[in-house]
Amino acid sequence: MPAIHELSQEAYDRLVSEHGDLTTRGRIEIAKKIETARELGDLSENGDYHAAKEEQGKMEGRINHLAALIENCIIVEADGSLDAVRAGCVVSVKFVGDDDVEKYLIGSIEERREGVTVMSPGSAMGTALMGAKVGQVVEYEAPTGAKLSVEVVDLEA
Repeated sequence: MPAIHELSQEAYDRLVSEHGDLTTRGRIEIAKKIETARELGDLSENGDYHAAKEEQGKMEGRINHLAALIENCIIVEADGSLDAVRAGCVVSVKFVGDDDVEKYLIGSIEERREGVTVMSPGSAMGTALMGAKVGQVVEYEAPTGAKLSVEVVDLEA
């Protein structure tokens, strides 16, 4: 069974738009590139042809990835009331013993926003933060085995 991804309405709409663009305009453009490269002659030594075919493969991979995300997602509604860390929110944390505050968007890489690092809710720190409230300190085990503690400083929808 495929994994279910939580997406904001904004991210969902952006992914649907990108999928539509790639399956129409993108496929037409890559077909033209391949046809133009074919006209250059011998395909076995035709760098343009091989580059276009590689680009086509990457694009088809992205199309398939987007289709799977769109099909297997739930839309997380931002209702404005945010009293605890949840998927789709931006959480500001500081590591215990450190004064630097770091911001993370909890969710899928497809939710990315400029200036904010994306953290999977399934990561060690993401799992520990889920449900935490401002002022709460949570502990988790880093992949290195070290025990770390972070304080939730702020939450944004």
